[in-house]
Amino acid sequence: MSKSLQAIRGMNDILPEQTPVWRYFEGTVSRLLDNYGYKQIRMPIVEFTELFKRSIGEVTDIVEKEMYTFDDRNGDSLTLRPEGTAACVRAVLEHGITGGGQVQKLWYIGPMFRHERPQKGRYRQFHQIGLEVFNLDGPDIDAELIIMTWRLWGELGIRDAVKLELNSLGTSESRGRYREALVEYLSAHHDKLDEDSQRRLKTNPLRVLDTKNADTQAVLVDAPKMADYLDEESRAHFEGLKARLDAVGIPYVLNPKLVRGLDYYSKTVFEWVTDKLGAQGTVCAGGRYDGLVEQMGGKPTPGVGFAMGIERLVLMLETLEQIPQELARQVDVYLCAFGEEAELAGLALAERVRDQLPNLRLQVNAGAGSFKSQFKKADKSGALFALILGDDEMAQQVVGFKPLRGQGEQQSIAWDALAAHLATCVVQG
Repeated sequence: MSKSLQAIRGMNDILPEQTPVWRYFEGTVSRLLDNYGYKQIRMPIVEFTELFKRSIGEVTDIVEKEMYTFDDRNGDSLTLRPEGTAACVRAVLEHGITGGGQVQKLWYIGPMFRHERPQKGRYRQFHQIGLEVFNLDGPDIDAELIIMTWRLWGELGIRDAVKLELNSLGTSESRGRYREALVEYLSAHHDKLDEDSQRRLKTNPLRVLDTKNADTQAVLVDAPKMADYLDEESRAHFEGLKARLDAVGIPYVLNPKLVRGLDYYSKTVFEWVTDKLGAQGTVCAGGRYDGLVEQMGGKPTPGVGFAMGIERLVLMLETLEQIPQELARQVDVYLCAFGEEAELAGLALAERVRDQLPNLRLQVNAGAGSFKSQFKKADKSGALFALILGDDEMAQQVVGFKPLRGQGEQQSIAWDALAAHLATCVVQG
């Protein structure tokens, strides 16, 4: 017997009963970004592999272990995007929209791909909403990104479940000095490091700070601190960011071990973390990458951004029971019609109502059926009310109006008064 077809491990279907929460989350975010003056950009999900090697760094875990890379028919090496910043930088460079110091405040949404071990909240195809801002170099725009996310958490009802962690990585020069001091210290304790940290010591030593290994964490207690190696420019920038967050009243924790997993970060880095999702604690993260555009062939261009994981935030909404009740209902009104003449009249009536109430979720029965079967479908749809068109209603040019979710008797409503009646009843329902 042939093997049944199924989705690739770690790449999941999002089923109809799940999509209302996704649409609610995505709609909430997009409205917020519109209100702050951000514009949407859409990039391909496949890029030349070289893009990610040059931007993320060849010795990062993402490039070394996690990318989905393949040769196309032309022999070009292509990669499914593992993150969005590099692709966004490529797009603004290719189309010249940051030239001449033009400020661009952009956002995007879509799937990313990393070959990781699938677990709850971590998948091989996952979805992100990302923001990127170009040609603003002050701490005010860093603060705006964080303030926006703080407002988003409030609108979603999860503000009490997240915590902001901050750090500054300084400029590439100050980070280089710190890297030398860190390598010297860790080399003296080489035998106490876990195997992964020993490997990273040679390739990407700052990532050792990110280790979850308890023995290595014990070694890091007395390790040099990034703050002691910051240049004055980075120090002033970081103080400016903290002052703005203090002014707005956003609490934060300084985390000197926060380095992020990508080579391009400089100065500000931040993460929003939670203890409500087990091991997958980061729900939004980002920072400043002032050298990335130049590194990718453009002119020196300040940049800052973040990305948030949709799967994890949807999971948080579900875990904390912060899903609006109306999302459970995808239909407001269900129209049942009996007989061909009633079906035709019902179609015309439904379209007139939709003209007058464009936000009403009105479903017309399809497939005919008996009175009992149509009402069963109306009830299963979750609709608040059923509309009934039969021979008697057709003769009187009325529609039966029956509540399905509460008290109330069935009544007859004239066709030309139906939209006004529904506007009142559905809102009340």
